[in-house]
Amino acid sequence: MTQQVPDEAWQLLEEWLPDNDDPDRPVMTLATVDEAGLPDARSVLLSEYDRDGFSLHTDATSRKVGQLDARPGAALVLRWPDALRQLVVRGTAERAHRAETDRAYALRSPYLQRLAWVNTPAVAQLPPQERRAKWADFAAIHPVPDPPASWVGFLVRPTSLTFWTGEPDSVSHRREYRLGASGWLRTELPG
Repeated sequence: MTQQVPDEAWQLLEEWLPDNDDPDRPVMTLATVDEAGLPDARSVLLSEYDRDGFSLHTDATSRKVGQLDARPGAALVLRWPDALRQLVVRGTAERAHRAETDRAYALRSPYLQRLAWVNTPAVAQLPPQERRAKWADFAAIHPVPDPPASWVGFLVRPTSLTFWTGEPDSVSHRREYRLGASGWLRTELPG
């Protein structure tokens, strides 16, 4: 059984998502499950995507990393309100290889590279003026920093892809691709 995204769904992904080399990365909601079994969600950037899945990167000490390591089930939601589109990805997250995370870090803007270093729990506790000073000090010393050791990535391998489209003059519609025992199944659903 192949887990790679099927051709028809891949064509939609290529139509909806920017190329991986586009520096303007889409924001998506990442949903995880916490230690009590409750849902948790936050916004992250989509680093890239391919037929194997969707990549995201973050700090290894973050709550989301602990949750993904403990319970690798995840959901991603990407929205394009003006285009009346939404993509929901459900799947299993796995840690990315170091070479891949380093490559993703190199593609980040200087702001996001510094953020990976300076946006720590200790800095978060500081008053705003001290946070700004820490930021400025780091930027002056490290104009182009290497990735921190705590920079990690995850690949979310999809088990379902749901493409929602709205229609201003008709009903909304969902096309869902779900991975089953015999491969990918497509279902048309009401919006």
